[in-house]
Amino acid sequence: MTSNDSKFTSLEALGEAAECLRVLAHPHRLRMIQMLLSGQFTVSELAESCELPTAMASEHLRLMQRCGFLTSEKEGRKVFYQVAEPHLEKIMHCIEERFDPPDAK
Repeated sequence: MTSNDSKFTSLEALGEAAECLRVLAHPHRLRMIQMLLSGQFTVSELAESCELPTAMASEHLRLMQRCGFLTSEKEGRKVFYQVAEPHLEKIMHCIEERFDPPDAK
């Protein structure tokens, strides 16, 4: 190990980051994150916005929950999802700024 290695994030931590970034790297999941950054939504609302069957939207949500990006809360018969990872807002801002800049509209 060189003296410069202490400045870098451990490979183990970077491996975990890479896995979570792979989970995010899907257009439907990014749309869901965009929506959830503005409030709570049910799986059916998210599925409708993404033009997906509810079962497929549930699978996307499950993967993002497993990474710690989302939490869910049951109210009666409905389950509402919300963002649990505060850094997602910064990540989405970078994505939107790069791929959907305001001057492109």
